[in-house]
Amino acid sequence: MTHQDPEADPWTAAMRRGDFESAWLIKDEELKRRLAAAPIYWHQLPRHLQSVWNGEPLAGKSVLVRCYHGLGDTLQFIRFLSPLHQSARSVVLWVQPALIDLARTAPGLDFAFPLHDGVPEIEHDADVEITELPHALRINSIPAEIPFLFPPKPLERRGGAFSIGLVWQAGNWDPHRSISTAEIGRLARVGGVELYSLQYPRPVEPIPFQDISRRAILPYAAQMLKLDLIISVDTMAAHLAGALGCRTWTLLHKDCDWRWPTECAKTPWYPTMRLFHQRRAGDWSNVIDEVCVALTSISSSHR
Repeated sequence: MTHQDPEADPWTAAMRRGDFESAWLIKDEELKRRLAAAPIYWHQLPRHLQSVWNGEPLAGKSVLVRCYHGLGDTLQFIRFLSPLHQSARSVVLWVQPALIDLARTAPGLDFAFPLHDGVPEIEHDADVEITELPHALRINSIPAEIPFLFPPKPLERRGGAFSIGLVWQAGNWDPHRSISTAEIGRLARVGGVELYSLQYPRPVEPIPFQDISRRAILPYAAQMLKLDLIISVDTMAAHLAGALGCRTWTLLHKDCDWRWPTECAKTPWYPTMRLFHQRRAGDWSNVIDEVCVALTSISSSHR
């Protein structure tokens, strides 16, 4: 898999620097070209490539929000249901079944039903894919109020040592995001911390940490809320932890996705998140070294 320079894409560059006005102008031109081209209906394309919104205003309408991308995308963009609801007549979410119970806790949602391979059997006036909402609403700043998902809170947190949930493997579609079990295992050398596996789904291979993950997302989220820190590669778990307002450290490969600043340790998407970046593509050693140093400082303070 060859990674291209993300800064060569003007939209990516605009999103990374928070220049949303420029980003939406670029998207406006893309929308014009798509609507003027020979008709290729959105349902003929692979779902994750489909553009749904046709540029129509959403105010005063019953809006169907489709979740056609990954679980992490849905979690990142579900915050925009609230500003949509301020102008729309109603907001209905057609969401991945794995997320439906958690999604129903999001503000600005009137109804949610599970995504399937057929057509949505529900009346609506307008369509939009969830990742198109910032463009459709002309958002000029990221709503950063956290949390914006509200699973039932656990009765108690994990006591004792500083507790950390780990997610070190991302989906197979982009192996650059994953860290080996041996590499992440170096964190066990830091004293005063307790490491737990939050791998989702659970890995087939044996893992050196106590597994506290859950098959369903709602209890999985509750497990996160029991911990002092979540450390995750760029995958669904990082977005979930950020949406819950958990203290989160996200580990990023050199050519990280558009939603992450390339060098900055902070991201406007998640105020409680800290970013750790690879210095050389494919080499996680500096990331793990930096995390170990930061953990040593935290564990000392915790003790």
